[in-house]
Amino acid sequence: MWLLVSGETIIQTHAQIVIIGGGIMGVGLLYHLAEEGCSELLLIEKGELTSGSTWHAAGQCPSLVGNYNLAKIHAYGNNLYPRLEGLTGQYVSWHASGGIRLAREQQDLDWFKYLRGISQSVGFEMEIIGPDEIRRIMPHMNMAGVIAGAYTTEDGHADPSGLTNAMARGATNMGAKIVRHNRVLDINLLPSGEWEVVTEQGNVIAETVVNAAGCYARQVSQMVGSDMPLVNMEHQYIVTGNVPEFVASDVEIPVIRDPRASSYIRQEQKCGLIGIYEGERMTEAWAPNGYPPWESDSELFPDDLDRLMPWLGHAMERLPILEDAGIKRIVNGAIPHPPDGPPYLGPVAGLKNFWLCCGSSFGIAQGAGCGKYLAQWMVHGDAEINMTGFDPRRLGVFADENYARAKGFQDYRMTYTTPLPGEELPAGRPRRTSPLYEKLKSKGGVFTETFGWERPKWYSPDGREENYSYRNNNVFEIVRDECLAVRERVGILDLSGFAKYDVSGPDAGNFLNRLCANSMPAKNGGIVLAHILSKNGRILGEVTVTRLGDDRYYLLSAAAAELRDLDHLMQGRLPAEEVTVENVTDGRGVLVLAGPRAREVLAKLTRTDLTNASFRWLTAREISIAGIPLRALRVNYVGELGWELHPAMQDLPRLYEALSEAGSEFGIADFGLYAVNSLRMEKGYRGWGGELTNEVTMLDADMERFLKLDKDHFTGKEATLEQLKKQRLLQLVYFEVDAGDSDVRGNEPIFSGQTCVGVTTSGGYGHFVRKSLGFGYVTPGLSSPGTELEIGLLGERRMARVRKDAAHDPDNDRLRA
Repeated sequence: MWLLVSGETIIQTHAQIVIIGGGIMGVGLLYHLAEEGCSELLLIEKGELTSGSTWHAAGQCPSLVGNYNLAKIHAYGNNLYPRLEGLTGQYVSWHASGGIRLAREQQDLDWFKYLRGISQSVGFEMEIIGPDEIRRIMPHMNMAGVIAGAYTTEDGHADPSGLTNAMARGATNMGAKIVRHNRVLDINLLPSGEWEVVTEQGNVIAETVVNAAGCYARQVSQMVGSDMPLVNMEHQYIVTGNVPEFVASDVEIPVIRDPRASSYIRQEQKCGLIGIYEGERMTEAWAPNGYPPWESDSELFPDDLDRLMPWLGHAMERLPILEDAGIKRIVNGAIPHPPDGPPYLGPVAGLKNFWLCCGSSFGIAQGAGCGKYLAQWMVHGDAEINMTGFDPRRLGVFADENYARAKGFQDYRMTYTTPLPGEELPAGRPRRTSPLYEKLKSKGGVFTETFGWERPKWYSPDGREENYSYRNNNVFEIVRDECLAVRERVGILDLSGFAKYDVSGPDAGNFLNRLCANSMPAKNGGIVLAHILSKNGRILGEVTVTRLGDDRYYLLSAAAAELRDLDHLMQGRLPAEEVTVENVTDGRGVLVLAGPRAREVLAKLTRTDLTNASFRWLTAREISIAGIPLRALRVNYVGELGWELHPAMQDLPRLYEALSEAGSEFGIADFGLYAVNSLRMEKGYRGWGGELTNEVTMLDADMERFLKLDKDHFTGKEATLEQLKKQRLLQLVYFEVDAGDSDVRGNEPIFSGQTCVGVTTSGGYGHFVRKSLGFGYVTPGLSSPGTELEIGLLGERRMARVRKDAAHDPDNDRLRA
């Protein structure tokens, strides 16, 4: 339907999907939704296309990025952009210059080796080159302090407006509509579940709305009663005058990325261009409140060269031919930064059919790929890549303005800092803590952050700090000791960050049976591991379900999945079902007590019969420990006799003290998540977000035993039955590897002969079994036990063998003890 406004502007009154924002993110999504065959697509832009943060961007399109799934997004864009002009007829000015990132230390080089593995499985060209080869490619560069370079040959840079307008033309050629100079004033949820988008030129009723408003994304989200953690940062780059060496050459130099200068350095026609990510005196755009005024259009801020020192000087030292070229212009524009780096791609928590496609601090590089994979998710219910790290629900209400600002500044400052495994960064922390936080910290606890929760990662017995590295480091033996304490004695762990839900009501059992692929416990006290699937049979979530009563269930899921799984529960109910869902995450704490002496510890504190005859594995009871009422679940993620104890959060310190005192004679020890990873790898336990993602099905993940295909119905059943009839494409394998001083972390390539046949998902060293272990996906023909493969670990091919069973206690005898 159409509406004529002011005699000249035509705007739809109804649309299937409305996208708000005409930068490269919004237009990239529009293009790919149109390519997916969506009809009635409308993009609304308050100014001209690209007039927010897109137009002034420097247009960098690097392949090199340490996030595996983000690397796929970048790789897609770098494949599409050179072809856009031919596909759409719109000039894009693609420069296939390639790029070289410089390494100054061994840690940089180890990261390059890890990235080289990502490039082999993702499929973009990258090689690690030495100083002599860098000098051959870049004879004018000062090589002081450089030990190596990561050289990518298929990327480069482009004109941001050209790319955006090319995708806009492509989208309109496929039937999409774009309305410029029309600001969205408000968004209202209608009783029908549709959205009313109120604009300057009239109202549009839409089934789905996407916020792609860039620097304005917070204001747009607030129109629907939501918000997002986002900080708009000023970013400056300078363009020099003509450089004689560039004038004399027909070959464009690669984009240089120098960590010492915290900058990118490239050629801009016959001039130089230097972009700086300063480490001090960073400036928020539109401070102090950070909100851009609605009338802002193609806005730049006053330049501030002093703020770029000494990094600008370091950049000139790196490429001395720029020193005498002078400065032609300085561009200082706003770039949005989420707290944790990746863009927001996915649904907003608590709302149906309201999505985000924004928050990219590298929007030019990511615009096309973000659009492609988000379009897949919106249209088909799943994407080809793991979207977990981009889902906006990865952050909750704990991520307020102060958190977003602290983290966003940190993210900006560290753009060219080599990321190190396990590195804990302090900005914005602590945010969510259990009542044991200070106690455990006083005992040497070192914490990691998950969904705002501070969770113990390892315990420092002598005050040492971790030397972060891609190789085994100075906490290797400490983690070993924590693992052995659990396997040989008894360990205790605060896991209060678990997401927790009470689900109750007359229809609770039927509801959960319909939502989950496994059958719900038939008896009170029963526990099952269950999975929430998409209609395509892909894995969306994993929950531990305890039946507390005839119509009472207690669900646990990963801390990072709190909002996602709450959406599955809240939005999965049918109108006629009598089901109540309560998020009790903050109300209950969790202590894991595990190890062969766990029963003896608990027996000192309760009258409850803890023998197998009374309290079997995979059962739960509401009991009292040390006079504290709690839910005791005989289940854990480390593969030992043990219980998860779930008291009221305020009772956690008293319970911890009682268990510690009772366990002292048995050598009880605190342990952290480093040890948990080692212990779960020994048991072959899969992890949500690693082995279990929206990319794969239960069959792919070798999780058939948790499928109950004899149930009348569950979401994803039909797709699962259909997959059983077809040839399989993927299979999860569990393997041991002849590693050296570095173990599998995830995202390493898997080889059979000279062919890359898969990718690892997670791994670690099993300290009790003394084996390096890992998971990965390969083609089914290579999944048989005993199959020999090779894993690319920091540039070395390491032999691996597929295992049939868990490396530790494959028959679960210790769990049943």
